[in-house]
Amino acid sequence: MPAGHNDDAHPAPSPDGTPAGAEQASTPHIRWGTYRPGFARSFLDEINYPHNIHPALVPGITVDDQKNRYGVDRFVSGVAGALILGFILWGVLSTQTLTTASSAALTWTMGNLGWAFSTLAIILPVYLLYLALSKYGRIPLGLDEDKPTYSTASWAAMLFAAGIGIGIIFFGPFEPMTYFLSPRPGSVDPATQEAVKLASAQAALHWGLNAWAIYALVGLAIAYTSYRRGRVPLMSSVFAPFFRDGKTDTWAGRVIDMLAIIATLFGTAAALGIGALQIGRGVEVVTGWGEAGNAVALIIIAVLTAGFIASAVSGVARGIRMLSNINMVLAIFLALFFFVLGPTAFLLNFIPSVVVTYFAELPTMLSASMADGPEMEAFLSAWTNFYWAWWVSWAPFVGIFVAKISRGRTIRQFIFGVLFIPSTIVVLAFTIVGGTAIRAQLENQTIAPDGTIDSLPAPEEIFFVVLDTLPGAGIMAILVILMLAIFFITTADSASVVTSQMSQRGDPEPRKLITVFWGLCMAGIAVVMLLVGGESALTGLQNLITVTALPFTLIMFAMVFALHKDLRSDPLILRGQYTRWALDKAVRHGIDDYGDDFMLGVQRASGANQKWATAAHFDSAAPEYTQWYQRTDEDGNPLDYDYETGTYTGEIPQVDPDQLTRESGAEPNR
Repeated sequence: MPAGHNDDAHPAPSPDGTPAGAEQASTPHIRWGTYRPGFARSFLDEINYPHNIHPALVPGITVDDQKNRYGVDRFVSGVAGALILGFILWGVLSTQTLTTASSAALTWTMGNLGWAFSTLAIILPVYLLYLALSKYGRIPLGLDEDKPTYSTASWAAMLFAAGIGIGIIFFGPFEPMTYFLSPRPGSVDPATQEAVKLASAQAALHWGLNAWAIYALVGLAIAYTSYRRGRVPLMSSVFAPFFRDGKTDTWAGRVIDMLAIIATLFGTAAALGIGALQIGRGVEVVTGWGEAGNAVALIIIAVLTAGFIASAVSGVARGIRMLSNINMVLAIFLALFFFVLGPTAFLLNFIPSVVVTYFAELPTMLSASMADGPEMEAFLSAWTNFYWAWWVSWAPFVGIFVAKISRGRTIRQFIFGVLFIPSTIVVLAFTIVGGTAIRAQLENQTIAPDGTIDSLPAPEEIFFVVLDTLPGAGIMAILVILMLAIFFITTADSASVVTSQMSQRGDPEPRKLITVFWGLCMAGIAVVMLLVGGESALTGLQNLITVTALPFTLIMFAMVFALHKDLRSDPLILRGQYTRWALDKAVRHGIDDYGDDFMLGVQRASGANQKWATAAHFDSAAPEYTQWYQRTDEDGNPLDYDYETGTYTGEIPQVDPDQLTRESGAEPNR
C-alpha cells in the first residue's frame, strides 16, 4: 500500500503498477520530507499514525515511561511454584525413583535432542557477530538521544562481576585436569605434552565466547525490548512480534515466562549446590574434621539460605552490592596469587599458546556430536552439552542483569563487550588455575598420584589440593571459603529477585515474601540435586540441569527470529531504508531529467512526479510498524501522547463497568 496520499485528481501509478490513489482513500498517510514550515502540521488531521508521528521518526520508548500494571501473575507463580514444590517433595520422599527418572530423561534428551544444545552454541556467536557488523549494530538500546548509563570502565567491571562465580573455583582446576588425564575422545593421548594445551582449550570452549553468546542473546533481547520498545523485562515480551496486537499476556506468553523461571531456579540451584559442597570440603581441610560428605553441604545450604533470607527481608540491597564488589576484588587477588606465587614463567608461555590452540581447535571441538560413538556421547553428556544447558538455564538471570547495565549502548557495543570482556577474563582465570594444576601434575604428580583420572580428587576437593602446592595455602583456603559463601548469598539474592520479577509481570520492586519463596525453592532444589547425585553429587546436578534447560533452549531458537523481526522494523532501520530509497530515486530522477548537471532537493511528490516518490510502495501505517508505539494506560486503552514534550496529554475516561451493564438492562457480574 502506498505510504502517502495524492491531492491530484489523476495520480500517476506507483512503480509497482498499483494506481496511486486506489488504496489511499481508505488509509490516508503523509509523505514526510519537506522544508515548508507547517507542512506536516497541516496534514495531522488526515494521517493515522499513533500520536501523529511517522514510525521512522519514533525515538524509541523506554519501559520506565510506560504505564504498566504490575502484580503477581497467579498462573505463572502458581504453576511454576507447584511444579517446583512437587519436585522437591519427590526428591526428598523418594530419592531413588527421582534418580532413576532423571537418568532416563537425560539419556532420552541427549539421544534425541542433544543437537539442540550444540546447534544453539554454534549459531549464536555467528548471528550476534553478524548483528554487530551489520546495519543493526547502530541501533541504540534505548532512546535515540540516550547515552550509556555507565562509563565503559564501570560497564566492563560489572560484566566481569557477572562472569565470575562459584563455578570458577569449583571447575577451575578440576576441568582442565580432567581433560589432561582423560582428553576428548579421538583427540590426543592422556597425560601427554600434547594434552596440556588442548585441556585448557577445551575448558575455554565451555566458558568462552559460545557460553557468553547464550547470555548475550537474552541480554540483548531484553535490553532492546525494554529500553527501545517499551515492554516489560519479561522473556515473553521478546516474542511480542509473534503475538496478535503484540499482547503477550496470553497462555503462551505465560508458559514462556514459567519455563524461564524453572530454568533459572535449577541453574542457580546447581551453583548453590556445588558451592555448598566446596565450602564443606574447605571447612574440613581447614579444621581437620573427617569427611562428612553431603551432610555438611546440606547444613551449609540451610545456614547460607537463612543469611540470604535475612538480606532479602531487610532489603539491604546496598549491602549485597558491597559484598559483590568485595568478592570481585578477592577474585582478582586470588588469580594474582596463583599467577605470582605459582609457575609464573610457565603461565606466561602457556596463556598465549592456549588462546591460539583454542581458536585453532574451535571447529573440531564444536563439530563433536552425539553421533560420534558411545565414548563421545558420554563425554558430551557429561561436559559440553551439560555446559550449554547450564548457560541456557542461567541466561534469563544473567541476561536481565546485563540488560539493565547496558542501557544507552548500541547493539554493536553491547555484543562486542558482552562476548569478549567477561569471556576473556574467565578464560584467563581458568588457564591460570588450570595451568598451575597441570604444571604441578607434570612435575611430581601432586594432583593425581597414579597419573590417571581414577586418582583425581573429587571436584570439591581439587582446588584445595592445588592450593596446597603454593605458599600460604592455609590463609588462602579461608579466603576461598569466604568467597564461596559470599557468592552463595549474592547469587541466591540476585537470582531470587529476578525470578520474583518474572513471576510478578516484570515488577522492578517485587514483593519480598515472593522473593523469599523463590529463594527457598532454589535451596530446596539444591538439596534434592545433592540427594540425587549421592556420592557423585555432580552427576545429579548435570542430569537435572540438562533436562530442565531443554524447553528454554528451544525457546531461545525462536527468540532469534522474534528479535530479528523487531530489529527489521526499528525506526533507525526504517530511516536508513528511506535514505537508500530517496537517494536511489533522486539520482535516477536527476540523471533522467538533467543528465550530469543536477542537484538534490526535497519536495512533495505528486502528479507526474509520483513515480519518484521515496516510498510509494511502502505501507508505513501498517500495524507492524505503528502498533508498538501506541501509548496505552494500565489496561491497554490508547492514550494521547506528545513526543515533542515527552508527556501524556490525555487520559481515557474511567467508566464503571457495572454502570454500563445496568444501562444495558442486564445484571452486573459479581
